[in-house]
Amino acid sequence: MRCFAISDLHLSFTSNKPMDRFGDHWLKHWEKVERSWRERITEEDLVLVPGDHSWALKLEHAGPDLEFIQNLPGHKVLVRGNHDYWWQSLGKVRKRFPGLNFLQNDAMRIGPAALCGTRGWDLPGANGFDDAEDEKIYRRELERFKLALESLDKSAPVRVALLHYPPLFPYRRESEFTQLLEAYKIDICVYGHLHRNGGHRPFRGQQNGVHYYLVSCDMIDFEPIEIPWPESATS
Repeated sequence: MRCFAISDLHLSFTSNKPMDRFGDHWLKHWEKVERSWRERITEEDLVLVPGDHSWALKLEHAGPDLEFIQNLPGHKVLVRGNHDYWWQSLGKVRKRFPGLNFLQNDAMRIGPAALCGTRGWDLPGANGFDDAEDEKIYRRELERFKLALESLDKSAPVRVALLHYPPLFPYRRESEFTQLLEAYKIDICVYGHLHRNGGHRPFRGQQNGVHYYLVSCDMIDFEPIEIPWPESATS
């Protein structure tokens, strides 16, 4: 079993929100994703998809978008993004799409990997939050992430966390999310949310034992990237 990741597919087969309004590189982007996905990924592989799957506002309208992901090869693991308004009842989502694995403040085991995840939120500025509601959501997401981390299978040789929002930046290498990732000895953290035309400076690489991967699809040329397993998963 190999591990791949891609996020922020922003599919809109029923909601008429074409992504090419953000640049020609988005033109029919789902075709690029599907072609690369099928060329590289087998049914036995693990695919991490941290958020922003569909523009649909309701579950019944998200069907074609989620079925597109469900019909692709691999064991797909999804967490919610800030635009996934259709994701309201975890029980209904899991029942509607049995070919997908949904994480919401909890954990599961697939192959060598113990996986957990949540949405996350924007990080506070140097002087904290300017908006009390942002701070409230941030604190709530931290608590939800703790619940997910506590649920991890401690016998698994590798630990993986999926977050939609970035837990750190090059100019801000520590946050309460990174502290949790390190405290629970997470090996791999994948995140999305950031896009090519946003002028962002994402962090990629290793810090204090955690390997961070930005996997927004336009940031990785619409091709799922392979994430190497740590030695603990292959020994």
